This record gives sequence, C-alpha cells and structure tokens, in this order.
Amino acid sequence: MPTLKIFVGTMYGGALDVAEQVKPLFEQAGYAVHIYDQPTLDDLTSPLPDLTLFCCSTTGSGDYPGNIVPLTRAISEKGPSLAELRYGMIAMGDSSYGETFCGAGRKLDALLEDHGAKRLGERLEIDAMETFMADDAALPWVEAWIAEENLSHT
Repeated sequence: MPTLKIFVGTMYGGALDVAEQVKPLFEQAGYAVHIYDQPTLDDLTSPLPDLTLFCCSTTGSGDYPGNIVPLTRAISEKGPSLAELRYGMIAMGDSSYGETFCGAGRKLDALLEDHGAKRLGERLEIDAMETFMADDAALPWVEAWIAEENLSHT
C-alpha cells in the first residue's frame, strides 16, 4: 500500500483540522496516511513516502508556525536532497496581511523546490478573509488533486 505523509504547520489548529478532514480522501484512494503535527526531517525522509502533503498556516508577517520550524530549519541547515519527494501544498493565510499572505506556505514551497522536491499540481492558497472553514476549500482541491495527478491506488 502506498504511503502518504501529511505535515502540518499550525498555530491554532486550523491546518491540523484540514489535515484530519482530507485524510479519509487519501485513504479512499488507497493510501496509508500518517499526520505529523510536530514534524522532523527524519519524519520526512525515513522512509521517504510515496506522496507528501503539507498543510501550513501563516503566522505574524508571513512566518512559519512554531511547530514546523524545526523541520524547515533542518532542511535549510542540512541541505538534504529531496529529489525523490513528490508533494502537494495547502497554504493558509489572511489576505488582509497583504504581501505576506500565505507567506509560510510559499516559503516552504520554495525551500522544498530548492532542495529538488517536485510539487504536483498547483499550490492551494486558502484566504481566511474569504473562507471561514478552510476544509471547505481543501476538500474539493484534494479530490481534484488526486484525480488530476492520477494518485488513486484503489
């Protein structure tokens, strides 16, 4: 059975809620799914999953939530090759913050790309000013992502 790891960057639990809401969609598509809410570099690379999804909210002025900082710092400092990593990105933010909207997800996306990872499909950016319940945007995006990328293993 293929594996999917979901890595969560969250301050108040919104991104974790999204991860928990989308998990059954991947299970229905044939994946063994694990959610990491205190993710480390070892969680990401040992063993490397068949597919990875990042659900990352933004805090402050485009900053990472504290729980995902150890992972992003380890990637930056250790510089691992992530050439075999295939992932999707759900970035959450608030457009009232202007240029830093979805800043953490955008920075994480760039960091992963800099280390060779391959994003499948477009990044989903969820605006708290427009979408009260983030899973209202995430669920249809994940369904389309699974279909478009032909990720179903059932």
